Amino acid sequence: MGSLFRSELMCKAQLFLQSEAAFACVSELGEVGLVQFRDLNPEVNAFKRKFVNEVRRCDEMERKLRYLEKEIMKSSLIIPEAMDNPEAPVPREMIDLEATFERLENEIREVNSNQEALKRNFLELTELKHILRKTQHFFDEAEFHHQHMHDADKEEEHHSLLGDEGPRHGQAMRLKFVAGAIERERIPAFEQMLWRVCRGNVFLRQAEIEDPLEDPSTGNEMHKNVFVIFFQGDQLKTRVKKICEGFRAMLYPCPESQSGRREMAMGVMTRIEDFTAVLSQTEELRLRVLTAASTKISMWFIKVRKLKAIYHTLNLFNLDVTQKCLIAECWCPEVDLPEIQQALRRGTERSGSTVPSILNRVDTKEDPPTFNRTNKFTSVFQSIVDSYGVSTYREVNPAPYAIITFPFLFSVMFGDIGHGGIMAMFALWMILKEVPLTNTLGKNEMFGPIFGGRYIIFLMGLFSIYSGFLYNDLFSKSVNIFGSAWDVNAQFETTCNTSDKRPGEHDEIQLNPVCTFTGDPYPFGIDPIWQVSDNKLSFLNSFKMKISVIFGVTQMTFGVFLSFLNHRYFKDRLSTFSEFLPQMVFLMAIFGYLVFMIFIKWFLFDSGRSAEAPSLIITLINMVMLTPPPGAEVANATYTPGPGHYIPGGAPLYGDYHEMQKMIQMMLVLLAVACVPCMLLIKPFVLRSRHKKEVARDRGIRKLLPGATDESTKIVDHDQLEAEEGEETSPEVPQVKYHDDSDQAGPGHSGENEEEFDFSEIFVHQTIHTIEFCLGCISHTASYLRLWALSLAHAELSEVLWSMLLGQGLGAKGPIGAIVIWGTFAAWAVLTIGILLFMEGLSAFLHTLRLHWVEFQSKFFKGEGYAFCPFSFKIILENQEDQSQ
Repeated sequence: MGSLFRSELMCKAQLFLQSEAAFACVSELGEVGLVQFRDLNPEVNAFKRKFVNEVRRCDEMERKLRYLEKEIMKSSLIIPEAMDNPEAPVPREMIDLEATFERLENEIREVNSNQEALKRNFLELTELKHILRKTQHFFDEAEFHHQHMHDADKEEEHHSLLGDEGPRHGQAMRLKFVAGAIERERIPAFEQMLWRVCRGNVFLRQAEIEDPLEDPSTGNEMHKNVFVIFFQGDQLKTRVKKICEGFRAMLYPCPESQSGRREMAMGVMTRIEDFTAVLSQTEELRLRVLTAASTKISMWFIKVRKLKAIYHTLNLFNLDVTQKCLIAECWCPEVDLPEIQQALRRGTERSGSTVPSILNRVDTKEDPPTFNRTNKFTSVFQSIVDSYGVSTYREVNPAPYAIITFPFLFSVMFGDIGHGGIMAMFALWMILKEVPLTNTLGKNEMFGPIFGGRYIIFLMGLFSIYSGFLYNDLFSKSVNIFGSAWDVNAQFETTCNTSDKRPGEHDEIQLNPVCTFTGDPYPFGIDPIWQVSDNKLSFLNSFKMKISVIFGVTQMTFGVFLSFLNHRYFKDRLSTFSEFLPQMVFLMAIFGYLVFMIFIKWFLFDSGRSAEAPSLIITLINMVMLTPPPGAEVANATYTPGPGHYIPGGAPLYGDYHEMQKMIQMMLVLLAVACVPCMLLIKPFVLRSRHKKEVARDRGIRKLLPGATDESTKIVDHDQLEAEEGEETSPEVPQVKYHDDSDQAGPGHSGENEEEFDFSEIFVHQTIHTIEFCLGCISHTASYLRLWALSLAHAELSEVLWSMLLGQGLGAKGPIGAIVIWGTFAAWAVLTIGILLFMEGLSAFLHTLRLHWVEFQSKFFKGEGYAFCPFSFKIILENQEDQSQ
């Protein structure tokens, strides 16, 4: 848990691995997941590295596994998850895996090819069967019409439509025809094309095939029609066949005689039965192969991906001059060095190498990566911080504080017992069903982030319940637990009743503490009587606005204090005196005083003197403008405390006279103004003075050692600096020695030992920082008023939904009252969940996110680090699984 407040102490290390033990050692380090390797060959092309052939072989194996997975999913088979985490196979097992995958791929491809050919033949036979069956009706109808028109005496028992006998009158005529099948959606265009090309000299008959057919290539369903086209002459025959070919219509032979068609149909049925049996056997063979592969494919994927990750990591290493040892550089947490060394020993023992692997710590000036250990509870808060920026190395981490402040500020805007209870119960259900929901809801594209944030949602729900009790708000209604201390009838007394109306003549309730308050205040939260009063909004607005300012200034003050912890940890005394102290004084002198005035007004001005209480906004403006407060001219030496001595809003907040308040406020303003040049000027000029002293010291060393080169001068200077800094070194902050000038830095970080001093750049940076802080204190304080605004919007929207929907339904009477109540409750529940819980909850979440990222973290958080990305099989497999989905 300690690393959650600050990132882990990291160290840079060199690994010396024997060639025969490198694979096993990297495999063990991948299982541990505590090492981030650095690329020692950045100038070498990826295709020219030592293990590029092995990486390509792994890519090819992964491609074959994806093909098998696709075929398994196409067959609707279930792929069981790997029950255990298999170790990465040794290199000699790679050949066996390649042979197994090659055999399975060839076998499946051959089975699929044969099955596709069989299905294509089966489709042709099926279409021919339907053609023979459907065309028989066409020929029967044509035969009937032919006999009816040309054989009125009916002397012959049978005439063929295309027989030698023609009409009794005129020249003999012989019609030709073609039969086939075509997709149903192409029939209109097909028929139109035939009519236009053949100029109406063809006769088309078509009928639908009721049962859908299967496409042998894709397996999709097809809907087709059979057709018969009658025509005369070879020229029309050629045109008809070309049109059929253009529309991808399949033509089939069809005998002219009825006996021939009957005989062909019997043969087709026999062949269809044979093909059905062969297809069934082929599908069984295919399913057996795929079922056997499905039980192992998850384990194969893990092995291949581990192999690929190991060889990809080995490509980051360097070979020594003897070509027998691999050299690697890595970042790792200091506390995990024993575990890393143990993993190296296990890898060496697995490989059978007699030479142990060596881990050597390296001193460097390079900025280490940031590593914060998290668990499933704290990871969501850490991800919120990292989304804005990764903490600088060993900087104060805002995540542990966000565990409390984030759900609390959310609840200030979302305070409702009912809404918070629904949210908390939903999150609790996800927490209790965490294991089964991980593979279902957790992998859903829409609900996956909600499931990942189940713990923060649960906390937001609990805090919203707490805030709901403070607001005394349950679905826009109040709960009277302790009994109200207000007497409503007292408002109609002579001293308080400003109208002539008596109780019962109107429903307005104006709560006036002078007349209607009796007894003790409500023990916890807001008195429920305010829910039905007409001046509820004015009271709640004033209350919520003030607590928003109090919470905002408190959180900003805490953020400035965290910057002091950073300065103290890094032993930056200059920033402590030139930044932290002026910032704290500036913030307290203006906005801390505003919070002080809020509490003073609450404690010193009771209901009897509320009319004399000054406006805090006007008082703050007058304080900054150095103008006297209103009503100061009325005060005189004969003043005695009590109501009626000042004009409304003109009484001082504290003290007997305005002079005391005016003097204190003037001192605070002057103090705040004095802090601005302190923040602006002290640090740049002190840094310039230090730089001049260093330059003078370098010149003095050169005079003492006239023959020394620049390089030796740097060494002497560095040794002196180490001797000076060694006295101030504390055991809490380990000092890092910097020797390696050629080290690579992380993203956005330089590995150079020295940077050129530029006073103008430092001064401009400090100016921007000062202006940003001073203006930010004003804008950020105003920004916290969103707590009041969203709380008001949430409460009013909840009240509108109750009064306009459920309240109307509960007032329904008569026989249909139950139906009306049921309908209005359903509508109210849907709108409450959809609008108040989902949309309003998302809005409050985003506003809380902004308050933490901008208003809070800007006071101390730099976010200039880069994340620690260890070589971990667990992370690699999870990322691969997400990409595959």
